[in-house]
Amino acid sequence: MSAVREAQIRIPLIDGHKTYHDISVDICKPIESKASRGWYICITIAGIIALWGIGCIFYLVGTGIGTWGLNKTVNWAWDITNFVWWVGIGHAGTLISAVLLLFRQRWRMAVNRSAEAMTIFAVIMAALFPVMHMGRIWCAYWVLPLPNQFGSLWVNFNSPLLWDVFAISTYFTVSLVFWYIGLIPDFGTIRDRMTKPLAKKVYSILSFGWTGNAKAWNRFEIVSLVLAGLSTPLVFSVHSIVSTDFATSIVPGWHTTIFPPYFVSGAVFSGFAMVLTLLLIMRKVMKLENYVTVKHVEYMNIVIIVTGSIVGVAYLTELFVSWYSGVEYESYAFINRFSGDYAWAYWSMMTCNVVSPQLFWVKKWRRSLSFTFFMSFIVNIGMWFERFVIIVTSLHRDYVPSSWTWFHPTFVDIGIFIGTIGIFFTLFLLFARYFPVLALNELKSILKTSGESYKEEQWKAEGGLYRKSS
Repeated sequence: MSAVREAQIRIPLIDGHKTYHDISVDICKPIESKASRGWYICITIAGIIALWGIGCIFYLVGTGIGTWGLNKTVNWAWDITNFVWWVGIGHAGTLISAVLLLFRQRWRMAVNRSAEAMTIFAVIMAALFPVMHMGRIWCAYWVLPLPNQFGSLWVNFNSPLLWDVFAISTYFTVSLVFWYIGLIPDFGTIRDRMTKPLAKKVYSILSFGWTGNAKAWNRFEIVSLVLAGLSTPLVFSVHSIVSTDFATSIVPGWHTTIFPPYFVSGAVFSGFAMVLTLLLIMRKVMKLENYVTVKHVEYMNIVIIVTGSIVGVAYLTELFVSWYSGVEYESYAFINRFSGDYAWAYWSMMTCNVVSPQLFWVKKWRRSLSFTFFMSFIVNIGMWFERFVIIVTSLHRDYVPSSWTWFHPTFVDIGIFIGTIGIFFTLFLLFARYFPVLALNELKSILKTSGESYKEEQWKAEGGLYRKSS
């Protein structure tokens, strides 16, 4: 009896026996055709929420920072919580684009464009909160080391908050350049397909005269690799610098060396969850099932398992170090977290960030789109609670019991946060309408190695049994 040998062939990353022309048609279709009613409904809702948030921001600027729920004890709360949360969400874009490019991971091709756009918009949202926290927004330029009319008035280079200015601005600039450079060949393709004179002119300007010849592609690949090399350290440095805002203080619960790696892994964790939220919606609405496959979702869920486990280990390490240090104030800070007034927030964080990612060890759930979509929300809710727990529970009970207090967010706190979510989705919906949501030329580059037709030919050549997973 002869045994049937199964060829070790990876599952295709592009389904449906696509050709180069099919890829151009499928990805350019949302741009070339009229926007659907669903898109108009979504952007209307997002726009209304965004306008509410902008209104709250104007009210804050006109009235003063006292409209927030801050008090003498809890002087950081929702504003910095949301800042760190948005910065974390922006991490996955650079990781997918830069790090996975350097490691030659083909599955990034279908998800990198949306992840990069998400990074740009998330960093913009994050930058709003420190600026608003200043109170006098019109003096925001003081954080830049610029010569001014006041003589020798310079910024404090020893301040971790100033490090944020340099980290976020550098991260945003490099991410923006990386994102736009990757778009240039796709803009050239869209330009050549456009028939309306105005649209053709606009995409012609955006494409910077892209020709698509061998010399242009060679320079494109070199620039992409150089930018990837510059961006990779930023993935680890930006959130490490954000974590030093806390770690360099002497506040119990913050003064710990584990914060940088702990914050970076948590940022990648929440960023991948947000990418999944956006991709699964676009996959369905824009009919991109052949390009964003179940295998892509599974790969991203594996990253969530790994980073979620790292975050869980960091939580346990914090508890151990607080006990092992023998410092009663440090021990009390963590005891208060899981048993104090905000214990509900702590256990919500532990459930969402530590327990829920482990469910992805079950392959059926890891490959389930509906379960993944639900879990992506759970992860981001949990990561928001993590930042809230770190900030508020470490501050609301300090060394003097007479100053112990309770933090209550006001309608301005809540309105600005929800408003930034509305602004984020408005920008992303505009991006999805006028820009290619998938890197069509990069997808073409892997068609011959990862397309379904090629995989079947390879199976026949191997003479084995090729089974396509559903």
